[in-house]
Amino acid sequence: MSSSGGTNDMLDPDHDDHAGHDHDGGSDSGHGGHGHSHAPASFGRAFAIGTALNIGFVVVEATYGLIAGSVALLADAGHNLSDVLGLLIAWGAATLAKRTPKGRYTYGLRSSSILAALLNALLLLVAIGVIAVEAVRRFAEPSPVAGTTVMIVAAIGIVINGVTALLFMSGRKGDLNIRAAFLHMAADAGVSAGVVLAGLAIVLTGRTWIDPVTSLVIVVVVAVGTWGLLRDSVNMSLQAAPPGVDPARIGAFLRKQRGVKGVHDLHVWPMSTTETALTVHLLVPEGYPGDAFTVEIVKSLKERFGIDHATIQIETDPDADCPLEPDHLV
Repeated sequence: MSSSGGTNDMLDPDHDDHAGHDHDGGSDSGHGGHGHSHAPASFGRAFAIGTALNIGFVVVEATYGLIAGSVALLADAGHNLSDVLGLLIAWGAATLAKRTPKGRYTYGLRSSSILAALLNALLLLVAIGVIAVEAVRRFAEPSPVAGTTVMIVAAIGIVINGVTALLFMSGRKGDLNIRAAFLHMAADAGVSAGVVLAGLAIVLTGRTWIDPVTSLVIVVVVAVGTWGLLRDSVNMSLQAAPPGVDPARIGAFLRKQRGVKGVHDLHVWPMSTTETALTVHLLVPEGYPGDAFTVEIVKSLKERFGIDHATIQIETDPDADCPLEPDHLV
């Protein structure tokens, strides 16, 4: 059985109202950060506006990067393209999560967001590799850079990323997906500010090497974020427990429930980039405790650990050998 909702402290007499919830400990990596909330429908417009603004800016920045001969602008355009992909992934995941499960897709299409995040990470690695090679080539073959153009275009980037961040500001505290989008856009405004400073330095000094150095710095920044996205998406693809969700703590919590004498076949995995599932067998020798018992445990798992979809099997005979009891069996 599965459900979600609030918690009943009577289930756990040792419950501490101030204990940190496991699911608050997860990382907010820009494209693969794992949360336990869903982007509300009211943010569909914010995703649409933010995506349109960033796509338009990518085109403008890449065009003027070519005209001005600025690898830094091209690098920042590539970075902003990653923002567009990130927004599309978050938006697409929120949309697909609403699809009704049917046919062979008994969980719906929730896990498609994991595949999209993995593809996004691989594409980003290719993009920053190309940018890095071009930046290194510029050291050997320097060319003039229009510093003023670089400053103007990057300044527009500050405005675009700042406005996009503001679109998600109101929901950043209540939804981890929205918070990740907000932080990513705000950080990108900072990257664009760095490009503005590089353009100013070129105008004041005439030293064109500042441009490829800036592009390499941007490559490093994007690579750090991409590594987190790649790591998290690969782990999710392998059905590892999401960051911040500790199966050992969940097992300890379940063992403290009234009448529970054993816990086995405990599995925790991501259904999508925003939802977590759990299955477990509980040994209750005193007999089946009733539906209310499992309903309240499911509610507590949601509240304390961010488990969205829990399935609990009750076993009452301590002498019966469950074929899935050994830890190495799944």
